Amino acid sequence: MARIDANALELSEKVVAINRVSKTVKGGRVMKFSALVVVGDGNGTIGFGMGKANEVPDAIRKGIEDAKKNLFKVSLKGTTIPHEIVGKFGAGSVLMMPAPQGTGVIAGGPVRAVLEVAGIKDIRTKCQRSNNPCNVVTATVNGLRALRNVDEIAALRGKTVDEILG
Repeated sequence: MARIDANALELSEKVVAINRVSKTVKGGRVMKFSALVVVGDGNGTIGFGMGKANEVPDAIRKGIEDAKKNLFKVSLKGTTIPHEIVGKFGAGSVLMMPAPQGTGVIAGGPVRAVLEVAGIKDIRTKCQRSNNPCNVVTATVNGLRALRNVDEIAALRGKTVDEILG
């Protein structure tokens, strides 16, 4: 896939989770902060990243930089997704179902953050098994990466859209 230039886009960022982590060393515990951040242009381009630093603002800044390096385009069908899909990562599993216009985003915290920055307005989701924000966000992103619209499927099969839809 071609790399997406973050400087050319108007990206909005959303902090999903901030976690205080500690490392025990000879002199005691060393505290640091990790931040999980999602960025997107509200038009189908999203990315997520993790940053870790001694202070919260530095961790968020590092997370944003990491997210801008991992941007990708999501296949959309109007304001929703083209088909139902299950995204999986680790113990996390996120079921995403298209919804008619006017439904809104029916999703939990980490999933909602990803979908809102992606620009998806109508969708129903169910987070299954894990509720760890890192696993849930990665599962959501994996599901969104696997989405394919009718044009992409037709091009892969060497057929027209009318032949696919029947």
